[in-house]
Amino acid sequence: MGSEKKSFIIRIDAETLAAIEKWAADEFRSMNGQIEWILSEALKKAKRLNIH
Repeated sequence: MGSEKKSFIIRIDAETLAAIEKWAADEFRSMNGQIEWILSEALKKAKRLNIH
């Protein structure tokens, strides 16, 4: 990911949030780190992330 990070608010249902919290804990990541990782992986898979 790029070095400049921007903040934003996300609305997410409680069940999804709980699943991400558990997944993050299982992989020793913060919630924020887990969400960044999920988004990054999805963007790579869709070939929408320009990696140099």
